[in-house]
Amino acid sequence: MTGSLATLDWLIVVLYFALTFGVAIVAGLRERRGGETSTGYFLAGRDSGWFIIGGSLFASNIGSEHLVGLAGTGAASGVAVGQFEILASLILLVLGWVFVPFYLSSGVFTMPEFLERRYSPGARWYLAIISIIAYVLTKISVTIAAGGIVFEALMGINFWTGALVVVVITGVYTIFGGLRAVLYTDLMQMFVLIGGAVAVTLMGLSALGGWDALTAQVEPGFFSLWRPMSDPDFPWTGILFGAPILGVWYWCTDQFIVQRVLAAKNLSEARRGTIFAGFLKLLPLFIFVLPGIVAYALSQQGKLELTASDQALPTLVRALLPVGLKGLVVAGLLAALMSSLSSVFNSTSTLVTLDVYKKLRPEATEKQLVLFGQVSTAILVCFGLAWIPIMKLVSAQLYQYLQSVQAYISPPIAAVFLIGILWKRVNAHGAMASLISGFVLGVVRLVLELNKGSLDGVLLTYASINFLHFAILLFVICSLILVFVSLMTAPPSEAQVAGITFQTATPVADGPVALRQRGRDKMLTFVLIAAVGALWFYFS
Repeated sequence: MTGSLATLDWLIVVLYFALTFGVAIVAGLRERRGGETSTGYFLAGRDSGWFIIGGSLFASNIGSEHLVGLAGTGAASGVAVGQFEILASLILLVLGWVFVPFYLSSGVFTMPEFLERRYSPGARWYLAIISIIAYVLTKISVTIAAGGIVFEALMGINFWTGALVVVVITGVYTIFGGLRAVLYTDLMQMFVLIGGAVAVTLMGLSALGGWDALTAQVEPGFFSLWRPMSDPDFPWTGILFGAPILGVWYWCTDQFIVQRVLAAKNLSEARRGTIFAGFLKLLPLFIFVLPGIVAYALSQQGKLELTASDQALPTLVRALLPVGLKGLVVAGLLAALMSSLSSVFNSTSTLVTLDVYKKLRPEATEKQLVLFGQVSTAILVCFGLAWIPIMKLVSAQLYQYLQSVQAYISPPIAAVFLIGILWKRVNAHGAMASLISGFVLGVVRLVLELNKGSLDGVLLTYASINFLHFAILLFVICSLILVFVSLMTAPPSEAQVAGITFQTATPVADGPVALRQRGRDKMLTFVLIAAVGALWFYFS
């Protein structure tokens, strides 16, 4: 696809970058008019509405694994990979209805801070350090690399130049505007991303001859979301019971995501934002997975040459889109990468500033906190650039396992958050025992998986369990440890659990307006659940 962009395409891409900067500058200036505070810089002043929150939740989540991975897996094996996106819709409802009330009532800025409020400073340090390391080694590096690949494959620009452009542009507006700039640019990028992806999908179906032609061309199993329990990638047991565990960790406890709802002006706006994002998360099945299947079907008809499944989306863009529309799609791909990168820059700097710097220097002023947040973002930008050549030295297999370590350490985090909210009896001793045990079991799994070729017996079995089934096993073990150790030690004080568990939550007397809003939220929730059920039934 090198050199395939026409002058009009380049103009659209340049205008997109200019618009992104413009939106970020306006958002940043709006924040500065009220004076720079940590609440303003890290949580956008806590006055964001549902539409911005929902759009940002969706846009910041869409990364390279969606742009390349979903379409590639769709081309290789069908719609089953879309289960993770569909389940995310339901988990976002859990975030809005179960977790958000306690997060907002506690007044915390970060998820590690919530763990300290519920358990202990040790739990806060654990989550902060784990999150920062995971963000730097995985989210930042993979998104930067994907940006370089997009520039090289779609625009004919050198990989290093493309990576540099993505990092510098994203870093500048993130440093300048804080979370407010991230939220507003995410919202704009949501429209560009969805518009570009819809264009690819419709053009592909048109070239193929429509939906009926697509279903007739590919194997029936391609359109089944449900796979047998023995399936190595998407067993139905793992999808129903394992994927929600990883989903609770990612959507309900990860700073990268939850920071958006912490910026809401009130509970109703936060909850409605999660519901809106839930509806948006139904789209990837159609705008990312489906184009992969379309590319496969076109290759079966001889209308498209598909050299590798991961090339499904770029191949469709190159072969089908006219001048102008191609520029829009490239802008959409860059929008996805930049929204993910700006979000992780902002979230990581928030953790570094509030969970490390502020803990070490509690006397720091608001101005010093904002300045440190900006400096830490700039350092992350430099680190991300320095990490790119190191990534080239890391084997593809090792990097894949490095990514998967998040799946291995997330079940204990999900357990201490979920059970900690549901039951006030669990305490700090149980939480630390659960977190450390889960971390050890997850790291052992990673090491054994890297050396699977030399294993046999029990160790080979442990290393070979499907990762979704392993998530179930690890969650159960960590939950049992959390409960057992808590029951064997003194219960937490009433002050420690006041207002942040279901047993200690203070009932809120809703007025007529709040009751109507809550009723509408319930109705929208039922509609979303019904939509998920309809998709499960149709693609069964």
